[in-house]
Amino acid sequence: MFGISNNVRCREVRECTPELFWKAVRSPQVADICAQIADGLEKVRRGEMVKEDYETLKAGLKKRLPIFTPHATFRNGRRLNADAVPSGLSMYDIDHLPNPREYWVEKSQELSVKDVLRFVVLAHITPSTEGLRLFFIIPQGMDLAGAQKWMSEQLGDANYDQSVKDLARSSFVVPEDYIIYVDEERLFKNEESPCHAGLSDDNRRGVSHTPECVNENASGDAHVDDKADVSGRMQYAPTEMAFKGIPYADIIARWFALTGGEPVQGERNDKLHRLASHLRYITDNNEEILLQIMPRYGLGEEEMKGLIHSACSAKWFTMPKLMGEAISLCHPEYPPCHPERSEGSRVRQVGDNEILRYAQNDNSGVNENREITPPELPKKLPKLIGLLVSRTPDVYKPAVAHAVFPPLATHLHKVRFKYIDNVEHEATLMNVLMAGTGAGKDCISEPINRIMADIRRRDEENLRREREWKNEVNSKGSNKDKRQRPEGLVIQEIDADMTNPAFVLRTAEAEGHFLYTKLNEIDQFDALKGSGRTNQQFQIMCLAFDPGNRYGQTRVGTQSITEKVTIRFNWNAATTILKGKRYFSRVLTDGPISRINFCTIPEREIGADMPVYGTYDAAFDEELRPYIENLNRATGLVDCPQAFRLAEKMRKENAEFATLSQSRVYENLSFRANVIAYLKACVLYVANGEKWDKSIEDFVRWSFQYDMWCKMEFFGAAIEEAMNMPVPDNTRGRRNLLELLPDEFTYEDAVRIRQMEGMNVAGTRQMLYQWVYRHYVVKQPNLTSNNLTSNNYKKLKFRSDGINLKPDCER
Repeated sequence: MFGISNNVRCREVRECTPELFWKAVRSPQVADICAQIADGLEKVRRGEMVKEDYETLKAGLKKRLPIFTPHATFRNGRRLNADAVPSGLSMYDIDHLPNPREYWVEKSQELSVKDVLRFVVLAHITPSTEGLRLFFIIPQGMDLAGAQKWMSEQLGDANYDQSVKDLARSSFVVPEDYIIYVDEERLFKNEESPCHAGLSDDNRRGVSHTPECVNENASGDAHVDDKADVSGRMQYAPTEMAFKGIPYADIIARWFALTGGEPVQGERNDKLHRLASHLRYITDNNEEILLQIMPRYGLGEEEMKGLIHSACSAKWFTMPKLMGEAISLCHPEYPPCHPERSEGSRVRQVGDNEILRYAQNDNSGVNENREITPPELPKKLPKLIGLLVSRTPDVYKPAVAHAVFPPLATHLHKVRFKYIDNVEHEATLMNVLMAGTGAGKDCISEPINRIMADIRRRDEENLRREREWKNEVNSKGSNKDKRQRPEGLVIQEIDADMTNPAFVLRTAEAEGHFLYTKLNEIDQFDALKGSGRTNQQFQIMCLAFDPGNRYGQTRVGTQSITEKVTIRFNWNAATTILKGKRYFSRVLTDGPISRINFCTIPEREIGADMPVYGTYDAAFDEELRPYIENLNRATGLVDCPQAFRLAEKMRKENAEFATLSQSRVYENLSFRANVIAYLKACVLYVANGEKWDKSIEDFVRWSFQYDMWCKMEFFGAAIEEAMNMPVPDNTRGRRNLLELLPDEFTYEDAVRIRQMEGMNVAGTRQMLYQWVYRHYVVKQPNLTSNNLTSNNYKKLKFRSDGINLKPDCER
């Protein structure tokens, strides 16, 4: 039996049954994604798209495909080598085929003659449409590496991918019409060859063998040599292949799981460089050991040497926490990176505030950390929240419970709440929903529409007055007297693509009311960038949260807008997780993330039933009306002693947790997350007629925990990395890269020098082209032919002997 998972970044794997297999390959989503990849390839062939853009497109689309794990299932449902239960299957890739179907017809006949076809259980075209993938039964007596070598010999394929020996390796699901051959009975037969099972420890350590017991006759049969010493096949020095008794392969698998999965096309070099940068701390910075233990994912020997050398040449700091986390997950006796993880139940509580949960596998016999999930929505909810999620499917209720607060708070006018630091806040609440493509992010729209209905009615009247004034002004000549802009144009809901001057004008005319908008995509905020300053939209996010802020613009023109305002701005936005991470990656430590309330929608299982909504009718609106009226009536400084005491209690709990975990990132994010939770408590208190009940406290605690879970899950590691990033030593300025190279060098040498200087690999070819064009270097002739190769160069200037050569000199 093999495994299936939602996508390459998902850590959860389940056993693949025939029903799940056929449901996945017949999925419209799989067909659509592969069709987009095929369309991209056709555009490349027609010259309508460059190869680099196609590779980026393909890599992004493949991340959305479900995956099989043909080599194994996993004891704890996590795709890690340490938890793998070998399936008895192996997969084999043949790449760069002009016609995979014709290739299979030819090779299947050859395999049939050799009596090898009986081992093959599945053959399909790869998502790129330029390759063929086989699933085959591992012959008795072989391990994964040996089976790969054996199949390559049967196919006559000398250039096979040796990295496929990893037990956690995944295979992208393809549409049914990509499948050329399938033996369903044997594909799902739960058989595991005895020799392979006995060698599973080898595979987990990354040790590959070609068993002496393989009979390489024409039939392809294999058998176990009774005289073979199975235990003797793992003869390597423990210090070379393990760290404190933990196999490097296990640590690497855990590291990949913590960083979002194995690298895919487009991120391979960056991710492997980062892995090498972390592994060097447990290999004594030894490049030879790293070269042995690092997975390659198709990279050649020289590329790996350059990548590892670059990683080992960087400045030495303390071991990255991610690496420590990976080690602690592999070995229970290794000191964990997070002391808050207690033994036994694997649940850490600080006071009444449960921060993180670790599920325990009852079948494993040991405490094993499972994937951390967001805290569950309380069973008993405040009445207002219970009403707003009452028509929402269960899977969407946590997201809706967070997303309703910005529109609710927009009804408050000049209402203030004194926080525990004695600073008065208005209810500025901003929410971002981050979830996968097709997750159902529109679930928040209808509750927001119902909450905003009364404000939209008032806005419509003022929008009508504004339109009439504009029409009147535009109908008069330039020298005619024109009526001044009407007063009292309070328009609270603004357009998502509003420019910065229009935003300032709407804020000035709002008379202290909140502005509000709902963005379907987070990057719609870029309309507020302005032309003169970068990242102005992030400045607006930060200022909106800060009490007493001042913002505006000064212009010379009489028709231009010159205003200084206090920003009062609540908003909702939605985005995919990848896009959200990318959008905020520029401001990880600048403040916006800590001021925003984040929520998500969990990924549903493949083939899950469609969620069904309830009906938002007049009865719903009537039940909502009293809460909205309470918010509209409130004014001035509102005192909520229960919310105040709760905020103080939670602050102490957060401080204790930060002290125990020693997480600076958690502590920094918790400060404003506590303010957000306090403001939510106050909004619920006012909406409830200034009455408090226990359900509000339980909900606010959950809201804080959920918000912090999202921030740490989506941004925690990136923020920590940004905070710990050393300040570059710019005192020496840029160095002449050519002076750092030998008089005769290769392309790989140039790559290494660029990486050592903190530059990317992508610019190497352009750099060399410029050097050749400016006669700094010349291409070296190949010693075995008259052709020139772009991989060998000779310096004409900045040589070690101090002599400048002429371009046409004898070389």
